[in-house]
Amino acid sequence: MVIHNIQIGLENMIPDLNVPNGGKEERKGNVTYAIDDVPPWYLCIFMALQHYLTMIGAIVAIPFILCPALCMAETDPDRSNIISTMIFVTGLITWLQATFGCRLPIVQGGTISFLVPTLAILGLPTWKCPAPDILEAMNVDERRSIWTVRMCELSGAIAVASLFQVVGGYFGIIGSLLRFVTPLTIAPTVALVGLTLFDHAAEAASQQWGIAAGTFILLTIFSQCMGEVKIPILVWKRGVGCTVTWFSLFKLFPVLLTIVIMWVVCGILTASGALDADHPARTDIKLNIIEQAPWFRVPYPGQWGAPTVSVAGVLGMLAGVLACTVESISYYPTTARMCAAPPPPLHAINRGLGTEGFGTLLAALWGAGNGTNTFGENVGAIGVTKVGSRRVVQWAAALMVLQGVIGKLGAVFILIPQPIVGGLFCVMFGMIAAFGLSALQYVDLNSSRNLYIIGFSLFFPLVLTRWMSAHSGVIQTGVEALDAVLQVLLSTSILVGGLVGCLLDNLIPGSVEERGLDAWAKEMSLECVQTEGGDTYDFPIGMEFIRRWNWTSYLPFMPTYEQGKFTALFTRKKEL
Repeated sequence: MVIHNIQIGLENMIPDLNVPNGGKEERKGNVTYAIDDVPPWYLCIFMALQHYLTMIGAIVAIPFILCPALCMAETDPDRSNIISTMIFVTGLITWLQATFGCRLPIVQGGTISFLVPTLAILGLPTWKCPAPDILEAMNVDERRSIWTVRMCELSGAIAVASLFQVVGGYFGIIGSLLRFVTPLTIAPTVALVGLTLFDHAAEAASQQWGIAAGTFILLTIFSQCMGEVKIPILVWKRGVGCTVTWFSLFKLFPVLLTIVIMWVVCGILTASGALDADHPARTDIKLNIIEQAPWFRVPYPGQWGAPTVSVAGVLGMLAGVLACTVESISYYPTTARMCAAPPPPLHAINRGLGTEGFGTLLAALWGAGNGTNTFGENVGAIGVTKVGSRRVVQWAAALMVLQGVIGKLGAVFILIPQPIVGGLFCVMFGMIAAFGLSALQYVDLNSSRNLYIIGFSLFFPLVLTRWMSAHSGVIQTGVEALDAVLQVLLSTSILVGGLVGCLLDNLIPGSVEERGLDAWAKEMSLECVQTEGGDTYDFPIGMEFIRRWNWTSYLPFMPTYEQGKFTALFTRKKEL
């Protein structure tokens, strides 16, 4: 718990580290460590641990929804292996993104955005779970074959869909379409990610409403009411010895504190016999997972079997890819401002989106059952801690890879009682919805045009997808593959909402001010901005060769890219 020393009273704690990089002028943004600063390795470890603890809650939340949909038993030890795989791939792609991708200190990892199309795919008649009594009668091998077949279907769909982001990012296709990604497109797309999953929050929380309520009440108190409350702790100062400093515990670790406290409460209720033997709030019903999990296990591609591909699955997962793309576009410039970096130029955005797609491809091939996206929680952590060093995130990535191969650590998170998870879901999914709605601050909310688009693009997808879920066999075109495709697409709220919002905003007449395009462009700074020296977004190695080669200026993902050159090649060919 020494992480706080980095942000609080740093100049008193370590005098020779007052000014990063040996006394450079104060950077814009008033950060302790800016993007290119390199803190000492021992400080990097503690700051990296903070990033790890920030993202681990979101990573662990995904299997609690994914595994039941795959027909996995609650006590299946492979649940911990799926978590370990997610964390392992998260570490790999986070390091790649921070080092060679967009070069911003962002954490990549599993995302709720892919769960919406995943549940739509697994809701098809072909993939629905057998009746509970049939599952109970199966042996271990039969039960394993049930969920691995579904995991292979998800892996193939995610892998193929990710190629859209890989190609669209590295070749600048998405960058050229940024003008169509408006606030009225982002708002329904991202907000519906959270709103669509309320059933899962209700299902988990309702298993013990008292525990769930205690979870989100404590989380609310710690994060919103006690953020500025500091507690005294003993620390060691060089040349001074032990001294007392004040630590912002509740601001930095509200989620971790909440989980620990409520887990202890569940443990007390379990030990006292207040909970029935099979109650989901008990802390001892999944202990066999810890016993069966290996100490060391290296995840590998195809560990659950060879991926399978279907048109319906690919098109459904494409909705998750589009949602992640829209979300990341808004995160890149925001992160740059937080860590005192210049606005990301177009080549960095292209490279970042392409690398994110490559991360999704890796996650699919490794069998994580999910894709990758920028973690908003870690972006917020940079703003809170004022530590925006790229090196810190690279160390965090190393911690994730290490944790991903230690199997018993991944198994620990499976033991979190389900009602606690439900309480966290109530807050997490609500925050995702709120982030999407925050894009509306740029548009004129007094405009009847905008209110119409907002209301319809949010409400209609919820109505349509709920009806499609209740009438899974209603589409009868005579072509089974086409029926499955339409079923998945119309059951994926984020795709329906995003398309409706985008089409209406770009087709219904409205002024630039009314649509908020000027304010949005100034805030996000998505245009290509060349900075003096260009060091921040350059590759860490090989730049002397890249600058010598003229052909690199035609590649949209290269630091030497000149905007418009790549598309000009095809224009000339067409004219000839």
